[in-house]
Amino acid sequence: MTSKSKNPLRPEDFPLDVEGQKIKTQDGTPIADAESPAVAVEIADRINEDEARREEDKWSA
Repeated sequence: MTSKSKNPLRPEDFPLDVEGQKIKTQDGTPIADAESPAVAVEIADRINEDEARREEDKWSA
């Protein structure tokens, strides 16, 4: 996977989306290229789940 952005992801970037091998933020900005579309989906799903869990924890504290 190669990174396109050096900036950290912000809450408004979620959920991440996938287009082919590209992982994109909510507004369509590409942030990474994966080695295959399946890997891109797996990475985006894991990051989205992690962010959802982080947001839940923030509100339950």
